[in-house]
This record gives sequence, C-alpha cells and structure tokens, in this order.
Amino acid sequence: MTTGSGRGRPAPTPYPHRAPFPTRWQDNDQYGHVNNAVYYEAMDTTINAWLLRAGLDPLGGDRIAVCVASSCEFREPSSFPDPWEVGLRAGAVGTTSVTWELGILRPGADDALATGRFVHVWVDRGTRRPVPVPDGIRAAIERDLLT
Repeated sequence: MTTGSGRGRPAPTPYPHRAPFPTRWQDNDQYGHVNNAVYYEAMDTTINAWLLRAGLDPLGGDRIAVCVASSCEFREPSSFPDPWEVGLRAGAVGTTSVTWELGILRPGADDALATGRFVHVWVDRGTRRPVPVPDGIRAAIERDLLT
C-alpha cells in the first residue's frame, strides 16, 4: 500500500465506494478478453445501485438522472473468471449534474484495469428539462463520494 505524506500513513483510497462485479463466462469475446461493453455495464450498474441506496426513485420520482456523456480508458485486459470491483467517486457536483469517476479493479487492488467517467444530468420526468440534483442525493454524494 502506498503512503500519504511519507509518514507511514496509508494514502486515501482513490474510490471511497467499491462494489463487487463478477465477470461471467459470456463476457469474454472472441479475442479471449472481457468485451468493452461489459465495462460500461459494470460502471452503469454500480452508479445506479449506489443511487438507489441513496434514495433515487427511478419509477415514481419527479426527477430522473440521464446519462449525457460516458467514456472508458482500457489499461489492462481481463478475462473470465477474473473477479472485479468497481470503484466509484464523484468528480464534480454541479447544480444539475454529477460527473462520476470509476475504476474497474481487481479486488483489493488500487491499480485500475480501466477507468471511466459518466455524466448524469437530473431532469424533470415529464418535461425532460434540467432540474437541481435532489438534496438527499447531493448530501449522500458529499458525505460518501467526494475525495
């Protein structure tokens, strides 16, 4: 483990939230590694599972979060049956949007197999016009996901 200030203290984890995401037999593509689409599935699942625990009501709430941008940088290949953890942190929290930063990691490791970014904008369910990030979600982000 790396140290923070050189005084023997552990460096803060790069991702304050980590969730398991097991790879599956079907995730390998014909090149013998996990297909790129699975990385996006893992990141999207991790974000939305966290949001549900934080109070998002995707079926009945008046505000929903829509993805307006996403990206992924692949650093090292992975193949089934590699277990994954998906690290999550909030990179930026605006009035109506959140930029999520993610890492696909091997359990217990800090070096990412891939890193990703999703940008969600909160919108009114009916009009699809931007609205402020819900107060409860904002509070949970500030408490749990800002590094």
